[in-house]
Amino acid sequence: MTDQTPPPASPAPAAPLSEAEDRQWASFAHLGGILGILPALIIFLVFKDRGAFTRGESKEALNFQITVIIAYIAVNVLSWIIGAVTFGLGALLGLLTPLVWIGAVIFSILGFVKSKDGNAYRYPVSIRLVK
Repeated sequence: MTDQTPPPASPAPAAPLSEAEDRQWASFAHLGGILGILPALIIFLVFKDRGAFTRGESKEALNFQITVIIAYIAVNVLSWIIGAVTFGLGALLGLLTPLVWIGAVIFSILGFVKSKDGNAYRYPVSIRLVK
């Protein structure tokens, strides 16, 4: 008497998003940019196969957040280097960090407003790393 257990069943694919849900998650991907890269990344990974609009908009938001992180790193590295060379005066370049954050918030809100109406939004400054 051998008791054979059946192999685990593969999970059923998630149901596609309705048009309203597709727009909702796409707009949340943009609005999540206020908090950083994590909301756009999570929405992209969870919903990319469930809605075409969400896939495109979350990818766009994710690319923009990666660009913002690169901008933060560039401003801080330049601030440190120029600060070391100019005995601290270059550290004033670090004041650009809040401006990068303000720009990210403004563009994220613009993306949210556009995508909640069902229109695709392209950020004016974004490196397209996620294809």
